[in-house]
Amino acid sequence: MTDPRGFLNIERQNPTPRPVHQRIKDYKEVYQAMPAESVRSQATRCMDCGVPFCTSGCPLGNQVPDWNDLLHRNRWQEALRALHSTNNFPEFTGKTCPAPCESSCVLAINGSAVTIRSIELAIVDKGWEEGWIQPHSPEHETGRSVGIVGSGPAGLAAAQQLRRAGHSVTVYERDDRLGGLLTYGIPDFKMAKHYVQRRLDQMEVEGVHFITNADVGRNVDPDELRAKHDALLLTVGASRPRDLDIPGRHLKGVERAMKFLTEQNRRGFGDFVNGHSISAAGKNVIIIGGGDTAADCLGTCHRHQARSVLQLDYNPRPPEIDNPETPWPLWPKILRISPAHEEGGRRDWQIKTKQFVGDEHGQVRQLVAVRVQQYFDEAGERQFEEMHGSDIVFPCELVLIAIGFSGPEPELPSRFGLVLNENGAIACDSQYMTSSPGLFAAGDCRRGQSIVVWAIAEGRESARHIDQYLMSRPSMLKARDRQRVSVNAK
Repeated sequence: MTDPRGFLNIERQNPTPRPVHQRIKDYKEVYQAMPAESVRSQATRCMDCGVPFCTSGCPLGNQVPDWNDLLHRNRWQEALRALHSTNNFPEFTGKTCPAPCESSCVLAINGSAVTIRSIELAIVDKGWEEGWIQPHSPEHETGRSVGIVGSGPAGLAAAQQLRRAGHSVTVYERDDRLGGLLTYGIPDFKMAKHYVQRRLDQMEVEGVHFITNADVGRNVDPDELRAKHDALLLTVGASRPRDLDIPGRHLKGVERAMKFLTEQNRRGFGDFVNGHSISAAGKNVIIIGGGDTAADCLGTCHRHQARSVLQLDYNPRPPEIDNPETPWPLWPKILRISPAHEEGGRRDWQIKTKQFVGDEHGQVRQLVAVRVQQYFDEAGERQFEEMHGSDIVFPCELVLIAIGFSGPEPELPSRFGLVLNENGAIACDSQYMTSSPGLFAAGDCRRGQSIVVWAIAEGRESARHIDQYLMSRPSMLKARDRQRVSVNAK
């Protein structure tokens, strides 16, 4: 244990955000780096629990107590090795993950959890600053070839794992840049894009081949791809957006959230956005949805200098602190306030969108809605009913639909002749293999829309099964099966 009284004597300290009036004028990251001694002090709060629920709460099985203890002892490089043993890209999770590990921290039962995410980020930042993070070429070549379709976090994690195991790995990306939603979905103020490029550069030196503008099923033949590689992995995400089938959906100014975010990220790269470019500048904006994508849209609208921004959620307003429906160590369903919410805008709950109303030019001008009330039927299923006389009209010139995704786009699985499950995701067995032998799937296209940490975990686990398939023997340990190494006696 780092310090038996650390959690009693030291209070939780979060990273300091830049002032709102400064950060809404640019796209630089919100949070400032914590001083090294503050990070070490925060690591001292870790109790090194006999059963580390933080580890089980993390999809990657991160060995949190181990690297907290090493950090407390000022052994940063060893802490980095412990961190990388389960997580290929700690900077991605350190900047974008909602930190289910912290919700599972024993201190969170009746107090403030250890700042696991910010400690994780500080360790990997230190590793890059000191030059400790270097490419790792495989010790031997297996002669086997793997093709990976999609370069998001799942695809990149799988590619690095498989390459380090000695396989030849080629990643096919349909966009003009690599990184998937890391590049075109997550705003710069949440994670600057040079973090992604830095890892891509590392992987290229390690021997991973990347091909952009490779749209499998269109300009890349699926049959040729299968013939070229000994195994294929699909990590194409869940990019089929849910939509609203209501009157006025066709109006100008009613847009999908991801299109809005992608265009802004392209502006950040200095690209010219062809055709119609979505802007929130000077407009009354309505964001429909209550998740991370909606919050990303909110922060982007602030930086566009929107006239007003209103975020609408179909669900009831969640409690602010404790929710008896999700007791510890479960991920709590509580009211979450992101930096974007701190920057401005309004939120409203229990709102059902009924109709978009436009002007004579086909431009959206109003959103007609009604309030709904939640109840549970005899089977215990959650239902909603409209509240009589609660009709409401919101003025708007831009509406961003951010109500999630329903699975991968169906064209690619269809070209490979794959079976989909009842949720529209690619059906796989327990080894991540699809209905077609030698063809695997991982990430959002397999498990449904999720978070970056789950994508990395899926990529690592699918790589382990692919390696076993190719070599007829296991050679990669599953993160959760690793034995914790005691560092206290060293």
